[in-house]
Amino acid sequence: MSDGLPAGVERHAFDGEESLATTGEPVYGEPTDGEWRAWNPERSKLGAMLALEFDTGLDGGETVLYLGAAAGTTVSHVADFAGPTYAVEFAPRPARDLLDAVEPRERLFPILKDARKPETYAHVVERDVDVVVQDVATRGQADVAVDNARFLADDGRLLLAVKARSEDVTADPEVVFDDVCNRLADAYEILERGRLDRYHDDHLGVVATPK
Repeated sequence: MSDGLPAGVERHAFDGEESLATTGEPVYGEPTDGEWRAWNPERSKLGAMLALEFDTGLDGGETVLYLGAAAGTTVSHVADFAGPTYAVEFAPRPARDLLDAVEPRERLFPILKDARKPETYAHVVERDVDVVVQDVATRGQADVAVDNARFLADDGRLLLAVKARSEDVTADPEVVFDDVCNRLADAYEILERGRLDRYHDDHLGVVATPK
């Protein structure tokens, strides 16, 4: 790795503005420069974690299970630098856009299932994936992470973005984050946690590994 970024992710200038970038077909109208396309951390929780220099453990080439792929904004960048990338999304409308992001990416595999029900896609996802990336805006975000720990290799990484308002719109976000991390401790050792507020209000980034 260089500059704390996985191979395949670089800091690149677009019209004089430096941004994280990967190479690949554009997906969401992001700025491009030749084969490079900007990875906007304001539209990507994982992008924010990399921009804020979290120690994600990503080197490039990993097998990834991405929970909450939505329209493919972030998972398309992940598939540009990772190995096989399984993209789980349940909502029909973003899933249609996700399929457009999948088309030019032979390493990106869409799974139109509910991340809260891993048993419905356990027959598709290979075991011992290197990384689970989770950005699922639903109550019970920690439960989703714990239930999907089954797919992670023993030395794998969970890269989790927690949205406080999805858990409880009235609670202090720090209380929500503590509750989520306490639940995660049932299955994970937390290696790093930090607020993503520079890019995403009331969000917490978590790096963890299976116990």
